[in-house]
Amino acid sequence: MNERKHTISALVYNKSGVLARISTLFAARGYNIDSLAVGETENPEISRMTIIVRGDEKILEQVEKQLNKLIDVIKVYEYSKTEHIERDLMLIKVSANKNNRSEIIEIVEVFRADIVDFYHDSLIIEITGDEDKLTAFINLLKPYGIKEVVRTGIVAIARGK
Repeated sequence: MNERKHTISALVYNKSGVLARISTLFAARGYNIDSLAVGETENPEISRMTIIVRGDEKILEQVEKQLNKLIDVIKVYEYSKTEHIERDLMLIKVSANKNNRSEIIEIVEVFRADIVDFYHDSLIIEITGDEDKLTAFINLLKPYGIKEVVRTGIVAIARGK
């Protein structure tokens, strides 16, 4: 089985119940959603859902067909064959004291992240990037003691036109 990550973007009408219908569609077919981000577009009547799902081409084809059948779905894009940009926003709370704070700040600077909260025993850091960047950042901070991680989920947009 050739299972891999698929990034699907769906333009949907911005109204009550749409998210529930789409997540139910995935659950009913046994497809797990790895990441889900939803937000209003430049048109307040339309939202963009970015859904990350793992599976083979057959699963992807089924997901796209089922999404396109829903009345609230305007358009579905699958980005595997399209040049696109993906980003995720993460807030990470890490233990920090006077002995290691400067080391953590150096890591934050190298990754072009921002410290958004400073407390006597911890820092909260905001970072955006692709999955590899965020994973590398987490791995570098693990030795200091990660207290909490919060992520928005991946958003994606096609390059060019």
